[in-house]
Amino acid sequence: MKRLLVVHHTVSPATHTLHLAVVAGARDPSLHDVDVVEKPALAATATDVLEADGYLLGSPVNLGYISGALKHFFDQIYYPCIGATRGRPFGVYLHSNSDAAGALRAITTITTGLEWHQSQAPLVVAGEPGPDEVAAARELGASVAAGLLLD
Repeated sequence: MKRLLVVHHTVSPATHTLHLAVVAGARDPSLHDVDVVEKPALAATATDVLEADGYLLGSPVNLGYISGALKHFFDQIYYPCIGATRGRPFGVYLHSNSDAAGALRAITTITTGLEWHQSQAPLVVAGEPGPDEVAAARELGASVAAGLLLD
């Protein structure tokens, strides 16, 4: 069985809506060989990361950057996981009310250092998520989870 770790900071209603859709997609019944583990960014540990085969990362964009909670997560796991998690796939979903370029750049920089590979295009939703954005979030979760079964 493969393990997908969903690390999230979903304090805003919009980010929470995306999170629920991502998790629903990852837990699609056809993906029964994937164990989906959800952890708030402030509670996720290096052990959680080391035990997972892939990752989904969710955050609001605050002042053009990832949430402090997601940054704290990366700060806590970086050195224990560098090298040990090389090559693992990840996906990311962000909610922004404006520009998300800085947040995407930060995630790219950190995950490049960890040598993770982005298995799906990032999902960035500006404003209130509608049915199309919720469907895209569900697809992101399902795609990252399904990709684990191909490894």
